[in-house]
Amino acid sequence: MARGKLRIYLGAAPGVGKTYAMLSEAHRRVERGTDCVVAFVEHHDRPRTEVMLHGLEQVPRKDLEYRDALFTEMDVDAVLHRAPAVALVDELAHTNIPGSRNAKRWQDVEELLAAGIDVVSTVNIQHLESLGDVVESITGVRQRETVPDEVVRRADQIELVDMSPQALRRRMAHGNIYQPDKVDAALSNYFRPGNLTALRELALLWVADRVDEYLKQYRSEHRVSAIWGSRERIVVGLTGGPEGRTLIRRAARLAEKGAGGEVLAVYISRSDGLTSASPKELAVQRTLVEDLGGTFHQVVGEDIPASLLDFARGVNATQIVLGSSRRKAWQYVLGPGVGATVARESGPDLDVHIVTHEEVAKGRGLPVARGARLGRGRIIAGWLVGLAGPAVMAVLLNTVDLGLANDMLLFLTLTVAAALLGGLFPALASAAFGSLLLNYFYTPPLHRLTIADPKNIVAIVIFFGVALSVASVVDLAARRTHQAARLRAESEILSFLAGNVLRGETSLDALLERVRETFGMESAALLERASDVEPWSCAGRAGFGPALERPEDADVDMPIGDHMALALTGRVLPAENRRVLAAFAAQAAVVLDRRRLQEEAEQARALAEGNRIRTALLAAVSHDLRTPLAGIKAAVSSLRSGDVAWSEEDRAELLEGIEEGADRLDHLVGNLLDMSRLQTGTVTPIVREIDLDEVVPMALVGVPDGSVDLDVPETLPMVEADAGLLERSVANLVENAVKYSPTDRADSVVVVSASAIADRVELRIVDRGPGVPDDAKERIFEPFQRYGDAPRGAGVGLGLAVARGFAEAMGGTLNAEDTPGGGLTMVLSLRAAGSVTAAAEPVAQTAAEPERQAS
Repeated sequence: MARGKLRIYLGAAPGVGKTYAMLSEAHRRVERGTDCVVAFVEHHDRPRTEVMLHGLEQVPRKDLEYRDALFTEMDVDAVLHRAPAVALVDELAHTNIPGSRNAKRWQDVEELLAAGIDVVSTVNIQHLESLGDVVESITGVRQRETVPDEVVRRADQIELVDMSPQALRRRMAHGNIYQPDKVDAALSNYFRPGNLTALRELALLWVADRVDEYLKQYRSEHRVSAIWGSRERIVVGLTGGPEGRTLIRRAARLAEKGAGGEVLAVYISRSDGLTSASPKELAVQRTLVEDLGGTFHQVVGEDIPASLLDFARGVNATQIVLGSSRRKAWQYVLGPGVGATVARESGPDLDVHIVTHEEVAKGRGLPVARGARLGRGRIIAGWLVGLAGPAVMAVLLNTVDLGLANDMLLFLTLTVAAALLGGLFPALASAAFGSLLLNYFYTPPLHRLTIADPKNIVAIVIFFGVALSVASVVDLAARRTHQAARLRAESEILSFLAGNVLRGETSLDALLERVRETFGMESAALLERASDVEPWSCAGRAGFGPALERPEDADVDMPIGDHMALALTGRVLPAENRRVLAAFAAQAAVVLDRRRLQEEAEQARALAEGNRIRTALLAAVSHDLRTPLAGIKAAVSSLRSGDVAWSEEDRAELLEGIEEGADRLDHLVGNLLDMSRLQTGTVTPIVREIDLDEVVPMALVGVPDGSVDLDVPETLPMVEADAGLLERSVANLVENAVKYSPTDRADSVVVVSASAIADRVELRIVDRGPGVPDDAKERIFEPFQRYGDAPRGAGVGLGLAVARGFAEAMGGTLNAEDTPGGGLTMVLSLRAAGSVTAAAEPVAQTAAEPERQAS
């Protein structure tokens, strides 16, 4: 069955109209005859949104009971059974109520897509997992409900629902988003113009990046080489010289002038050794460009201008920034230079900026290594000198008689010049041609190819031998220089690869992208299989080339062991490049193994933590739970014994002991279970608005009468909390305070008071016990910790750990402070309803209003 398509309406903040736009799209599809149903849409009591639900088929929701409250969630099974063509699923980042089919709603959506059902959904930009820290720094609100970025990126369509901050605030003021009692708090906190503007920019930039990915994919699939200036992309050509830092800063300033501008610094590593880059300077420039928000790239290219232009067109750049040449005036005789060549061949769509700097015309600083195997120009010049030179020389020497020795020296000069320019073969041709001319014109008998004097034969042989020797030396030097330059280029790439390892860049996708970029390929993929008979699978991939099912289908196949290979598509690489490619392939295998080892280490760490908890639980059972069990068993055995006639008072005392032991067991087991839930991450608070004066008294049921003084004013604002978790936390804190309070002092009563401070409500549990030193105030919240010489019967040391875990699960904090005059004060801080957080996220976790907005 073909996978369904996912369409997402993305908004910058609650209330921009995502749900309304989704329902409008549903009505359009229904009018066209599409089978479209509402799987889950929450209108949040917004009249205009509620009206849009009329006329659309709604799949009944599933009722779930959790903590004595009734909630409704999307019924995935009902939607699958209905099997519509299109299903509307609101709030993609929503966390399902415990007991649902999946933990997150986006997992429900994945099931629908796998069943071939198209899904239309909504999500706010602040719910993307990668933007959690950014959104928190802007709004001061930490998102509790998030969706992985990859889930949204995989959507077939992403449509931005945009609204200006001023318009959104007007909608809020008119009561079209939140209830009237929350409007003022929201406008003055989360919905401030600055917050909304920053969130809007985040949404626009994120969608722009996604559009850019679509554009790259389209250009690659259709092989579009022309530049489409959809956004400013500035390529900085680096030589490794000191002027690179000036160029990078200049490019960064150019990028700032255009919205969404990017800076890509590229260093072309030539195999002929014509560049003299300093690895230290390149490292400094790499750090600089990354600090300015750009990226650094290193590419191997035989022709620097062509490679630079190919890179710029490949990334769809709009501008190239180059530095004025460092060459001296006389060096322009050798050619126009990289800057002039790039400017001439860039075309009308690619602007080239030549930036002046302090190093202009000061020379390269290091001698230029003419290291390639002799180029075409030199070879042609060598053949011209080797063949035309002797002919011209013969014509000139026929006008003047210099003697055979001088004639041979002049012809030898031409042969040496041909060797220096063109290498071995032009020199051999020059030597042979020059020997014939010497023999014909200047060796008796003249104008005949015979030699009368044996001395002249020796002279001609020596002439030919010298020419051959010089040509051989020149050719050998050229080959050795080429090898040295090639090795230097390889060492630069390998040092760059080693630097990535030292910097901790262990992303397989990033490494494969570097491979693809370095060798100028369309795609790079790491393929592996379990055995020789198993099919190949892709462990990582970069680029937009065709997907490979086996290494043999690629243009370049680099085996890594028996069951792994690095496959590249785009062109066939020369054999001399395979050595560097082998290093990249080996590093890719190491990165993959490291990633898997890290995953295994995380699993092992989780298992070790679980074993530690289980060991502690067993220790608790063996030591702390046996005492109440022993007391209960002794009391029960005594009551059942027929040998003793117990009085009513004795029977009542034994029954009271049984009841106390059972209560103690219940408390200990409850703490153990709560701690195990916290350790495994299965605590899912149902946060709602509650009054402290309703919950806190219920937490004091188990404490002795007269041991606690309660001071919780009824005028306090409501708090955002889970009633059950809050009650359990307060009960543990009060029990701990009572346990350590002295019994021989008049002021030993534990005081439980509450007060409002800014947007928080603090609950303080004050005792007059021995107190806790500052260095132990955090340690007392660790599991299985009992402060001081508390006897084993005092508990297993989980009460405070459970209390803090529950407090943090509700978005609150729990800390210990010294009580003035002696003792310990536990401060439980909770969010006040209607505060910036509550206004930003009406996580109204009730059956009537289960909306989860920005948390």
